[in-house]
Amino acid sequence: MKNTEPVFNRVAIKVGSNVITKADGSLNEARMLRIVEDVAILCKQGIETILVTSGAVAAGRNEIAPSKRTNIIEAKQMWAAIGQVKLMSNYRFLFGKYGIQAAQVLATKESFGDRMHYLNMKNCISAMLDNKVLPIVNENDTISVNELMFTDNDELSGLISSMMDCNSLILLTNVDGIFTGIPSSAGSELIKKVDNETEDIEKYISESKSVFGRGGMSSKSHIAKKIASQGIDVFIANGLRDSVITDIVRNEKIPYTHFVASCKKESGVKKWISHSEAFARGAVTINAGAREALTGKKPSSLLMVGITRVHGTFEKGDVVSILDEDGNRIGLGKSYYDSEKAEQHIGEKMTKPFIHYHFLVLDEKTRALSAI
Repeated sequence: MKNTEPVFNRVAIKVGSNVITKADGSLNEARMLRIVEDVAILCKQGIETILVTSGAVAAGRNEIAPSKRTNIIEAKQMWAAIGQVKLMSNYRFLFGKYGIQAAQVLATKESFGDRMHYLNMKNCISAMLDNKVLPIVNENDTISVNELMFTDNDELSGLISSMMDCNSLILLTNVDGIFTGIPSSAGSELIKKVDNETEDIEKYISESKSVFGRGGMSSKSHIAKKIASQGIDVFIANGLRDSVITDIVRNEKIPYTHFVASCKKESGVKKWISHSEAFARGAVTINAGAREALTGKKPSSLLMVGITRVHGTFEKGDVVSILDEDGNRIGLGKSYYDSEKAEQHIGEKMTKPFIHYHFLVLDEKTRALSAI
């Protein structure tokens, strides 16, 4: 029988703004120290660790009040620039006390949209881990614009853990996990485990966001489900609790919500495609026969004979969306043909499939339906 216990050879840890900032927005250096101590223990045990941290904008906001001429977007970019220096300075000092070299990695969503940029970033972080350097990752808020921003650092941590083939992702927030109601309410219970047999938990989750961050429990749940489906264990836990990281790794009996990893492991290119929905260059509509083939029990490629319409302009190798006859997206894939050639050969039998199975990913809802 396959061992389903979580593995912690390589771990990504995401720290939310509400964990490392005080009520006034200033950095909570005492809490940062507790987290650094935990991470240092993992590093000393030989566990490769990647830290994804929020807090730059919150830290910068506490440093300067913008002039009346500065709009809110410019103010956030300025706060991020000021706060990122302060944030990394604190991390570098604290990790230095434990003899750990820390390095900054600033990412934008565009970095994940281009396969070459994606691999360059993966190679850079891999080199850091090989050389016992701790990568500290944050969004580059100074140049990000709303249309191309991560939903929040929960999304960024999911992308990083997927890209770097982590065994586990730990999302630290200011509550113990996902509850069946408001955590402080009487009768509200912690949902300790989420797997394929767990009932739909979305009904319990509020859409409210954190005070200083952009995320909320809805975002964490969505990311956790997606990453767990790729074979990575995800834990949502309380970062205000001392030793929470090492307690999870040691399997101590502390409160958290565990999204159990799927036994199925996806290839690196499929992981990249599954996170590329924001970068799809175009789309194709497929007929009912093609949809049935793609969602069947056996792996299937998308053939030109099953395509009824081509949308937009794209090049060979671009990621495109796959739509059913009702316009619902059922998946994503890397196209073998450009849009012009695809348009010319709609419905024909071609030697090469439009999207080979190895470069095709079905959406989560479509996979769930096909499994029934």
